[in-house]
Amino acid sequence: MSWRHAVLLLFLVAVTLAVFMLPAISQNEAYHNFADQRELIGIPNCLNVVSNGLFLVFGIMGIRYVGSKSPTDRTSFIDPVHWLAYLLFFIAVAATSLGSSYYHLHPDDARLVWDRLPMAVGFLSLVAAIVCERTTPKNGARYLLLLPLCGAWSVYYWHATQDLRPYVIAQFGSLLALILLMVLFPARYTRSADLMISLAWYGLAKILEAADRPIFSMGRIVSGHTLKHIAAAISAYWILRMLELRRPLAAN
Repeated sequence: MSWRHAVLLLFLVAVTLAVFMLPAISQNEAYHNFADQRELIGIPNCLNVVSNGLFLVFGIMGIRYVGSKSPTDRTSFIDPVHWLAYLLFFIAVAATSLGSSYYHLHPDDARLVWDRLPMAVGFLSLVAAIVCERTTPKNGARYLLLLPLCGAWSVYYWHATQDLRPYVIAQFGSLLALILLMVLFPARYTRSADLMISLAWYGLAKILEAADRPIFSMGRIVSGHTLKHIAAAISAYWILRMLELRRPLAAN
């Protein structure tokens, strides 16, 4: 095991231990009480529902782009595992549109499962993609199977136990892991900065989500949660943009 892999493993263990040293994190029922609950054109919570359409648009665009490339075409993907990782990511992005729309039609814990499930799989699929790219293909293939399953399990664990701690690791730990992977391991493609831009868009999405009511109170036009959907969808689009523009580095 190289020192880079050792640092990454220690980080994952430290994050997991730190989160599980906290008391169980339950879902606050106030979470479902979003600022903008207006019914428009016959759709309850309309803007929070229809703003999920961007996930479907960008998810399908990503599926079409990746699907148009051969897994063995080394001008786009150095290894077929990289191709498969991004295909799974964009499938999860498209599924997020359906799950989140279903949830926002009538927000409650039961429907929140279908909102979080594709998101968790998407988070960990992207981590798997970057692991596949920046470590050896053999290790990457192992993570491609394991990480999305861990994401799905984190949602199941919350639903079964009402404890959000594994989901917190899946969502926020994956973001930190992506940054650490970029710092520790050399790039095998150009356009690495696009991944950081994508993460910045997602960071903005979380800020907008936290400011749901203050933003809506400024004119009652649009809520922070609706804008969160748009920013998070742009984050996914930026991954597609990265794939469209990047090329394998010459050394590969």
